[in-house]
Amino acid sequence: MRDAITGLIGRYDQLGRYLDRDALERAATYYGESEARLAAAALINREAGEIVREASQRLFAQDPELLLPGGNAYTTRRWAACLRDLDYFLRYASYALVADDPEILDERVLNGLGDTYKSLGVPTGPSVRGISLLGDVVIEMLADAGLTQTALVRVPFDHLARGLADTNVRAR
Repeated sequence: MRDAITGLIGRYDQLGRYLDRDALERAATYYGESEARLAAAALINREAGEIVREASQRLFAQDPELLLPGGNAYTTRRWAACLRDLDYFLRYASYALVADDPEILDERVLNGLGDTYKSLGVPTGPSVRGISLLGDVVIEMLADAGLTQTALVRVPFDHLARGLADTNVRAR
């Protein structure tokens, strides 16, 4: 898995160039944001269960039909699968957050996920909303903890949501 720095260096190495001012500024920004990224990852690690619980409660409050007969979270098995997927998205978002490279989510999560969801008849709309809600909850918790540099936290969640929305499929 790459991060912003190894990707940056790799691009310059392929070109056979020294790091220029833009590259050095990008590296400085990455390191300047590292404390906020690590604080967010630590919070996610510590509060993952609570983050998933809160995001899922908000999702089901917005779309209660998901829990009703015929809904995609109806039955304990499907509900548990929904929570498992939200936890999966949260974990991978934390990796991308620390790496400062949302594109790692393409290879690790998004490539093939749309096809899997389609083959299983899983609607991606509620998953996209759930991912967005995960980001909301993390940002709120960080703000409650006094951390103000939260905009960078939104990036991996938005990337996941956009990528999954591109494969949108409706419930059967």
